[in-house]
Amino acid sequence: MKILAVNAGSSSLKFQVYEMPEEKVLISGVFERIGIDNSFYTIKLNGEKIRKDASLSNHSVAVGFLTKELLENNIVESLEEIKGVGHRIVQGADKFDKTVIVDDVVEKIISDLSPLAPLHNPAAVVGIKAFREFMPNAVHTAVFDTAFHQTMDEEQYIYALPYEWYTDYSVRKYGAHGTSHKYVSERANEILGRTDTKVVVCHLGNGGSISAVLNGKCIDTSMGFTPNAGIVMGSRCGDIDASIIPYIMKKTGMTPDDIDNAINKKSGLLGISGVSSDSRDVEISAEKGNKRSILAQKIYARRVIDYIARYYCLLGGIDMICFTAGIGENSCLTRKSIIDGLGVYGIKLNEEANETRGKEIMISTKDSKIPCYVIPTNEEVMIARDTYKLVIGK
Repeated sequence: MKILAVNAGSSSLKFQVYEMPEEKVLISGVFERIGIDNSFYTIKLNGEKIRKDASLSNHSVAVGFLTKELLENNIVESLEEIKGVGHRIVQGADKFDKTVIVDDVVEKIISDLSPLAPLHNPAAVVGIKAFREFMPNAVHTAVFDTAFHQTMDEEQYIYALPYEWYTDYSVRKYGAHGTSHKYVSERANEILGRTDTKVVVCHLGNGGSISAVLNGKCIDTSMGFTPNAGIVMGSRCGDIDASIIPYIMKKTGMTPDDIDNAINKKSGLLGISGVSSDSRDVEISAEKGNKRSILAQKIYARRVIDYIARYYCLLGGIDMICFTAGIGENSCLTRKSIIDGLGVYGIKLNEEANETRGKEIMISTKDSKIPCYVIPTNEEVMIARDTYKLVIGK
C-alpha cells in the first residue's frame, strides 16, 4: 500500500512516498525557499538526488510539481494508487490529542486554529485542499505536532496571566514539532539502550524548538501558545518582552495585524541580519564579515544555549543532547557555537565529527560529560505509520 507523508513548513514542503507496512521509501523530496527568491526542490530516487530550480510562489504550486514528479517517475501509474496522505499539522490546540482522518469539519478546525500557528496551519490547509483535489479517494489524515507535548504539567503550560484567559480563551503553551521531538527522543533512547532517560532535543530549522524529554515523555518545550515563542528562528522573534508590542504600536501606529506580521515574518535571523531568513544565507554573509549577520548567529546560538541550560535544571541533568532538522543536522558552525557555549557542563566538541552533515553521528568527544548527537529527524515515517493504521482500520 502506498502512503504519502507530507510535511509543510513555513517555507518548505517535505514529502516521502512509502510502501507500507514495509516502510520502504519509494521517492522523497523537499521543496525549499517557498515564497522566497531562488526557490528550488530536490527529489531522491533510487539513491540519486536531483535538484531542480522552480518558481515556488506558494505551497499549492509546490503540490502541483510534486504530483507531476510522482507520475513522471513512474512511482504511480495513477494517483489513485496513493491510498493515504498524512499531513503534518502544527497546531491542534486542545481539539485533537491524536491523529485523525481529515474531513471538511477537521479541515475547518485546522484553519480556524491558524492564529495559533500563522506560518504553518494556513500552509497545511492549502496542502490539504490541493491533495484532496488531486487525490479525492485517498484517506487524508492530520498528524498534530501538539500531541507529544500534552504530557506537560500545568506549571509548565500555564502562563502567569489572568487565569480566565486560559479557561475562557485557551491561552496556554501548546508547543510544536512534536512529531520530530518524539521520533528523535525515541531514537536517543535506542542509542542509550534504556528508557529511563533525560534527553534534550534541539529541533533547529527555519522554525525551531527545544524540548525536555523525561523517560520518553515531554515535560517542557520552548514553543508556546503559538510557534513564535522560544528561540530565535528564521523570521520569528522568539521570546521577547511583551511590553515591546504596545510600545511600538503607540510609536508607529502599527495595527495588531502589522505587529503579528512583523514578529512572525520580519524578525528572527532576517530581522537581525537584514539579509535573509535562511541560515545558510546568513552564514555566508557572516563569513564575508557582515556584522549584523555575525550578531544574528551569536544571538541564535545564545538562545539555544539558554534553553538547554534551563532544561538541565528541570531534568536534573541530561543524558543526551540531540540536534536535528535543517540547521541542527547541517550547520556545523551553529552546532559548534552551541556546544562551545555549554563547556561549563563538561561538554566537549569533536571537531572532526562535527564536520559531518545530515547523518547520525556523535559529535562530542568520548570524555564529554554529556554525549551530543546529530540525529536526522524522520517526521514522515511517523506520519506514514499513523496514516497506514487509519487506512487499514477504516
